[in-house]
Amino acid sequence: MPRKILLIAVLILCFGVKAKEKEKKVTAEEIIETMTETLNPEQSEGVVEMTITTSSGRERTFVYKAYSKNGGEKSLMKYLEPGRVKNQSILMLNNADDIWMYFPGTNRVRKLATHAKKQKVQGSDFSYEDLGSSNEFEDDYSSVLLGDKEKEGKLCYKLELTAKENSNAGYSRLVVWVEKESYVPLVIDYYHEKDPELLEKELILSDVKTIDGIPTPMKMVMYNKLDNTETSMNFRELTYDVDLPDDLFTEMGMKK
Repeated sequence: MPRKILLIAVLILCFGVKAKEKEKKVTAEEIIETMTETLNPEQSEGVVEMTITTSSGRERTFVYKAYSKNGGEKSLMKYLEPGRVKNQSILMLNNADDIWMYFPGTNRVRKLATHAKKQKVQGSDFSYEDLGSSNEFEDDYSSVLLGDKEKEGKLCYKLELTAKENSNAGYSRLVVWVEKESYVPLVIDYYHEKDPELLEKELILSDVKTIDGIPTPMKMVMYNKLDNTETSMNFRELTYDVDLPDDLFTEMGMKK
């Protein structure tokens, strides 16, 4: 074999070995950090359609304007439809540790109790924690990489997240499949707060599109395995190229 061809072959082999070594060095913490950053850009504004399906098949649909800032640390939901909740709003600060609701009929803002973080939003299968805790994967759970697995037809990192001692996590553990190329989670299994073997909910994320350079799941469906209900969330509109004022995330901002 000519020396030039041999040298190229050796370089290709070495590059392949180094690439594999680099891939092996990725840690569960690094995957979770990148995934969290991907899911929670600095700012966002969009319109979301949420459809709740009961165990009997009955559906209820809500449409709201969604805003977030500081990587999801602040979030605001302003309802557009149906008429009975139009102009109601929900403000979540400090990653949903602090929650307020505005009711236009009485022009009053009510602060929810601390434990409300684990309650359902509008009777859906998403809790306030699910929607507003952008930092929960990193702060409330310890993560372990279980290896590479195929899920939803994509090669993924499979991780197990276990609630840290004395954390306020709403689940005992999570199993997450993170798509290796985009770092978007495709499936998240949520296990009951008091029973790490009891699968409570499963979230399926799909229709991944690149929005302002960021891979984004445009559809999310949460399946409640205990109640036999489900809730879908679809983005009608979404942009990250915004500059949201801080006063939007205040009591006055809720009323505008």
